[in-house]
Amino acid sequence: MKNKVVLFLIALSLMVTSCISTKDVRYLQPNESLVINEEGLVPYNIPIYRVTKNDMLTLNIVTTPKGDAAQFYSTLNAPINNPATGGVQGARPANVTSTGNNSGGNTNIYFNGLRVDSKGDINIFGIGFVKAEGRTIEDIAQEIQNRVNENFLEGKSEVRLNTDGITYYILGDVETVGITGEKITHKNTLTITEALAINGGLNRTVDRTNVVIHRKLPEGIKIAKIDLTREDLMNSPYYWVQNGDEIYLNTRSKNLNGFGKDPVQTLTTGVSVLTTALSIYLILTRL
Repeated sequence: MKNKVVLFLIALSLMVTSCISTKDVRYLQPNESLVINEEGLVPYNIPIYRVTKNDMLTLNIVTTPKGDAAQFYSTLNAPINNPATGGVQGARPANVTSTGNNSGGNTNIYFNGLRVDSKGDINIFGIGFVKAEGRTIEDIAQEIQNRVNENFLEGKSEVRLNTDGITYYILGDVETVGITGEKITHKNTLTITEALAINGGLNRTVDRTNVVIHRKLPEGIKIAKIDLTREDLMNSPYYWVQNGDEIYLNTRSKNLNGFGKDPVQTLTTGVSVLTTALSIYLILTRL
């Protein structure tokens, strides 16, 4: 009887210490460190993306088919007839993202876009080299626009420069295989919670207090750790996903041992361990 009581107490302690609580899985839980302004709002802390070497950019110079900048047309930004209006618009065909072969990236942009070379420049036909590394998309686009306006009438063309949306990468263990991989979102801004929601959220095995982000900067790669359970994460620049971010999802150590995923599994694992230990004990005592 005494042995049964001991076994019960051990099993109960395993359940208490190994089970996951609501504090482990809730996102953005209130805390006193959250900074809000006088209006009770969380200020935006969106970092400005700066172009780095080997980035791929898309350029489209919009003008009329016979306008002053007509020679800028290419296979990438050829005029397309618009049946709805009867007019012609200088626009690029819809991008086709590579899928099915797990190669990553957009093949159309890779072969036809502008690559930032090893010197940090992009080479635009008819314009020449433009410094891109370390600059914002808006800054580069404005320089291209100014150089177009030097040769053609101002107001007769519009420069549209961009990346292929926000490309980011999520890497986790086998439990998170459903959301692991390269992700592309065609939005101007994207929060870490939006990125996870788009991909179905996190399961219970992921340690929300220890998510690691590798951020690509012109100077190198910045490594940061964020806690998804803390509300003051919204004050961090890493709350906002940037183009090229790599998001690493770590597994709780207790889950690696079979504990903590859910109460039933914890109880089952605990009972199995105790049964095995008791069986070995009984065998040894009979020898």
